Amino acid sequence: MHRVDTAASITALCDRVLFRITVVQALVCAFVWLAVAPAGGQAANGRIEGQVKLVLPPASVVPSGVYPSRRVSKPPPKASEISNVIVFLKDAPHRGEPVTMRVTIAQKDEAFVPRVVAITRGSTIDFPNSDPFFHNVFSLSRGANFDLGRYPRGVSKSRPFPNAGLVKVYCHIHSHMTASIMVFDHPYFRIPSADGTFRLDDVPAGSYQISAWHERIGESLNTVRVEPGRAARVEFALPMDER
Repeated sequence: MHRVDTAASITALCDRVLFRITVVQALVCAFVWLAVAPAGGQAANGRIEGQVKLVLPPASVVPSGVYPSRRVSKPPPKASEISNVIVFLKDAPHRGEPVTMRVTIAQKDEAFVPRVVAITRGSTIDFPNSDPFFHNVFSLSRGANFDLGRYPRGVSKSRPFPNAGLVKVYCHIHSHMTASIMVFDHPYFRIPSADGTFRLDDVPAGSYQISAWHERIGESLNTVRVEPGRAARVEFALPMDER
């Protein structure tokens, strides 16, 4: 009479059952992943593209004459004014500590160069003096109250910026010198290119308020919706005077 090994049979049965359960679980996970994954393998984030234009208001008085000019608006502003614009998301999501930067604002020809800078929180700015006379760098802003003192040509001093917000910088010796530093706790900001174009990459899907800020004009707001794997388009027209 054939003797059945009960223990071996139970072990083999359990192995088969566990294998089937494992296969079923794997199939379920695969179907769930396919259901929630973006179609076509698109990323969960998108991007924002756009352009900032500086538009001059119409002239209040059109000159008269025998052959009056056909121009009804002021000449376009200098292209360099675009470098004083910062485009950024107002309500950007926080993703831990932002990547820090190190940038330079030189004191040259009795001016801060560049005059507008955008950095992440925790970044450091170097302030070298390139003029053949003394300069000073100080700020009374809430997020960065400091005074680097007076120092001569060839000397550079540095300052970290641990708090988000707008920081206005001045020189005690030359009252006309001023610079604006925007400190962000997220990476979704840009200073546009010379032609006014900008691009914000890897933006989480969702609806946002986006701002175009100029040091003298102020802030212009727009609304943009970012779709996964797609580019959202937004444009700004900032009024610019001759000052």
